[in-house]
Amino acid sequence: MKVIIINGPNLNLLGKREPDVYGNETFEEYLNYLISKFPSIEIDYYQSNIEGEIINKLQEVGFSYNGIILNAAAYTHTSIGIGDAVKAITTPVIEVHISNTFAREEFRHQSFISPSAKGVILGFGLKSYELALQSFLLQK
Repeated sequence: MKVIIINGPNLNLLGKREPDVYGNETFEEYLNYLISKFPSIEIDYYQSNIEGEIINKLQEVGFSYNGIILNAAAYTHTSIGIGDAVKAITTPVIEVHISNTFAREEFRHQSFISPSAKGVILGFGLKSYELALQSFLLQK
């Protein structure tokens, strides 16, 4: 099984950015944990702060991978283009958010990804990614 985690803007700052919301662990540290916990899954990782690069990556992997875990971060609430890219591909996408977006500012309650996602996991911190990986194992 081959799954890619795609993270959007500012998630490269995990461990430094708003630790009260996002914690103190870098994503690279957490990714090493996921790779060791799920040895039966080939886990790739991609992060970009640029909307078009995220769309390009979705189109690149969206017909060949078994799953995509997408945390488009702020683009979740603003990018019709990323939402359209998720709709256009055949690989199932799980939308993930570290924080509970519904407990935050009202503009974060809207997602252009959710309507085309297989599922949405939010509010469990970095554990949200682990839950998404487990969901792909359950559908085997």
